[in-house]
Amino acid sequence: MGSGASKEGEEGGATNPDGQDDTPDGQGHASAHHDGGQLYVSLKMDKNHTLTADLVPHVFGSVPLIGSWDPSKALSMERESVSMWELSFVVPPNHETLDFKFLLKPKYSNAPCFVEEGPSRQLIGGALKEDAKLALFRLENDEVLEYKVFVKADRVSPFDLAASWRAYQENFRPSSVRWMPDVSINSAPQPGGENCSSAGLDLDLEHYVVPAPSTSANSAFVYAANMTETPRSLTSGSYSFKDGGASADRPTTIKEMEVIVPDSSKAFPTSGMVESKSVGSYSPLQRQESQRGLFVDRGVGSPRLIKSSSSNIFTHDLNLDNDTKNSMPAAAGAVAAAAVADQMLGPKEDRHLAIILVGLPARGKTFTAAKLTRYLRWLGHNTKHFNVGKYRRLKHGANQSADFFAADNPEGVEARNEVAALAFEDMVSWMHEGGQVGIFDATNSNKRRRNMLMKLAEGRCKIIFLETICNDVSIIERNIRLKIQQSPDYAEEPDFQAGLQDFKNRLANYEKVYEPVEEGSYIKMIDMVSGHGGQIQVNNISGYLPGRIVFFLVNTHLTPRPILLTRHGEIQDNVRGRIGGDAALSEAGELYKKKLANFVGKRLKSERAASIWTSTLQRTILTASPIVGFPKIQWRALDEINAGVCDGMTYEEIKKNMPEEYESRKKDKLRYRYPRGESYLDVIQRLEPVIIELERQRAPVVVISHQAVLRALYAYFADRPLQEIPHIEVPLHTIIEIQMGVTGVQEKRYKLMD
Repeated sequence: MGSGASKEGEEGGATNPDGQDDTPDGQGHASAHHDGGQLYVSLKMDKNHTLTADLVPHVFGSVPLIGSWDPSKALSMERESVSMWELSFVVPPNHETLDFKFLLKPKYSNAPCFVEEGPSRQLIGGALKEDAKLALFRLENDEVLEYKVFVKADRVSPFDLAASWRAYQENFRPSSVRWMPDVSINSAPQPGGENCSSAGLDLDLEHYVVPAPSTSANSAFVYAANMTETPRSLTSGSYSFKDGGASADRPTTIKEMEVIVPDSSKAFPTSGMVESKSVGSYSPLQRQESQRGLFVDRGVGSPRLIKSSSSNIFTHDLNLDNDTKNSMPAAAGAVAAAAVADQMLGPKEDRHLAIILVGLPARGKTFTAAKLTRYLRWLGHNTKHFNVGKYRRLKHGANQSADFFAADNPEGVEARNEVAALAFEDMVSWMHEGGQVGIFDATNSNKRRRNMLMKLAEGRCKIIFLETICNDVSIIERNIRLKIQQSPDYAEEPDFQAGLQDFKNRLANYEKVYEPVEEGSYIKMIDMVSGHGGQIQVNNISGYLPGRIVFFLVNTHLTPRPILLTRHGEIQDNVRGRIGGDAALSEAGELYKKKLANFVGKRLKSERAASIWTSTLQRTILTASPIVGFPKIQWRALDEINAGVCDGMTYEEIKKNMPEEYESRKKDKLRYRYPRGESYLDVIQRLEPVIIELERQRAPVVVISHQAVLRALYAYFADRPLQEIPHIEVPLHTIIEIQMGVTGVQEKRYKLMD
């Protein structure tokens, strides 16, 4: 009975069409009306994190209702949406007191389950005895997970209950995929048999999960700072200030520029003009139309920084001398463009760029540094992330108390300055071995530390300070808790509250001496992590690469959301091994488009602002055609790699008729360009505006495109080296879900068809 009631609400039956609580504040307060009938109870838990993919919520408690206090006999809750789990049942008239607790059970093993902390919950007459809205679970590693709890209780007359049960029984049909029950309320079967019936396509998302490649995107279980450059200078145990020549005078191209980032929380907002207070301005991103079902051709043009009448900061009219032209690499595309830009930097020391993070702890510095590193690497810039905390842990241990970080502790100050200098020396050494952009990740919270770094950089590299400022107390608290859960600094602290208090003491030590950046070249990100607009202030920034960094940071944020990548359904050219073309779907492709529409409808049913992006080729447009309820947007930038004169040929035909081209491609698939066509580097270059727009989106996006294009997009999110891009596996009829959030990037794959 519980299963029937749950599924009826899930499919839009009479109990709750939207799958949400009807109470005004969304907290699920009971509203039992004592007018007879039975009590219909709905228990819901909202998983607002991504750390428990293999833990399934259960309920156990009072024997007459739940069945047993034995955890092994607990009732499993059913997934209602991406994060919501639900269990519904009817309380008999003679037993309206329910004593219960929640627990988490591992999905794929017999490992111990985790019981909710605290006293049992009591539901008496449809009302909770205590208004406990959170369920807390302590895992084996003392990590604490929080779930929001919603309880809904309504009186249901016997007549309504019987009618609901009849509707459930009449629409109960076996699935033609796994011969397991699927329920569809008020859904008439469509002609065409099992291939055309949404009820005939399995709705269990977990059924389709397949293992992701071992070299896929970093898991949220990995602490971001540990993914940074490995220290190589700690054996020296000392450092020295190197007095180089005075750095070249940097033109004060921008004295003060403030960029106001609009609130983009609405579905498909117009990006608007981003105004400069003194010089320069940003061109608006092309407007995204919000009409449902309207196709909008986004083109391939990338938003550019516009040249101001009073400044040449963002100019694209580059006058290259002969040396620059001769030193261009043979390959075209993003890497070549980056190489040209590097040679335009001016003085030799300015060809090496150090982005120095500044900010109090728990302000998102490491997360921002990781995203920027990934973006610059993908564009072809040799970039590395140096985290001073990693140096400090390796040299002085990970169990330092808050006193170590106090400004009135001279030994601690000296030790922290020492490891900062060691990390900086490593970064500069790497630059002079061929590196281009070093991202130096530390608090750097006062002028004395920053002056030390500027002294070390003189004549060796150009410095830009990147300061992250957050005034949202809730976001800071969330980041602090993530730190305690993930940072190696607290791995040996068994008491979560003790670790929390120690970190807050550390934070207080930094706050006492914190001095905002006012010197040199800097970028300030103010409240950009909230997802509701913010400010970016830019001072004394010039050059191609710094301009692109500013543009990327303007469009980035931390709002969690999924991005789904999939190839179009199979076409006959796939079967024949022909490349390119614009063929229609095969029979298997026609089936996949229905399965995909069913999957997207189930996966994104509560995401009203989601969108579907396709290329302009008919095979992607046809694959997206059955998906309803979301706007569909066409991008020419998502078109398959242009095979030029080889379009429509098989690789065997190319090998036979164009052996030199075949061998050239075989030697270097990344840089090889088809005659009159494109290389993978060309594809990366035209995909940059797509990446920027994906970063800007706050709602889920489904990208239906082609193998080469999806290889390049996937490499960005997974931080894969450029050389690997042409060899990344992106199989047909498989969905790659990239989950972007505050803990990093995670991946899940769903294989809908063999």
